[in-house]
Amino acid sequence: MHLSRFVSWWPDVPRRQSFRNGLSDVLTALVAVGTWGFVTGIAMVKSGLTESMASLMTVLVYAGSAQLTSLPLIASSEPLWLIFLAATVVNVRFIIFGAALQPYFRHMSWRKRLALGYITSDISFVVFMARYGDSAARGTQDQLWYYLGIIVPGWLAWNLSSLLGVYLGGFVPETWSLDFAAVLALLAIIIPLVKTRPMVMCLVVAGFIAWVGQPLPLRLGLACAVAGGVVAGVLSDYFVHREKGAV
Repeated sequence: MHLSRFVSWWPDVPRRQSFRNGLSDVLTALVAVGTWGFVTGIAMVKSGLTESMASLMTVLVYAGSAQLTSLPLIASSEPLWLIFLAATVVNVRFIIFGAALQPYFRHMSWRKRLALGYITSDISFVVFMARYGDSAARGTQDQLWYYLGIIVPGWLAWNLSSLLGVYLGGFVPETWSLDFAAVLALLAIIIPLVKTRPMVMCLVVAGFIAWVGQPLPLRLGLACAVAGGVVAGVLSDYFVHREKGAV
């Protein structure tokens, strides 16, 4: 019985190929994920968290921007509700990601969707939508295993690198600008994906709003940038399709 369960769980050749395709597409992005995770691990310890608390936080939260936002508030002993509010505001973009991914995974049970949501990241969303965003078929096994090929290695890379930052960050010289290196790595991944007018508009508008909104508290500028970028991308896509229809 146990053997039959294992055989039924083990993916067949097409599913394994889809998993490998996802891994191949996200492989270069794991460099940025690892760098960002390492920087976040160092930041958690330097903000006053113990190594065990930082390790627990990186595994349970799995959200670098929310972690970095909450660290100054934790260090200054702000109220718990404010810390949760700030982290929620920063991560509000995942509501948009979840809504966009829902058609692909709505046939699954809520427990499985909850697990997928937990290990979804910005990069996994971008890579997946770049491949299947225009697909007419939704909810196929190929899409699921491709997505798993993205998010599982991403989760492992983030946590392993973050734990390295937690326990080995003390040996890193202060002069190393690792946070800037992480930003450059992310840009190197995102820019090649910008191939259409809607994507360009989304990137330009989001970047401008994020720059203008830097003084806003609780990193509200980031949430506004996400919303503005999505609106700009949707409107641009609408006008592109209208122009094609008029031709």
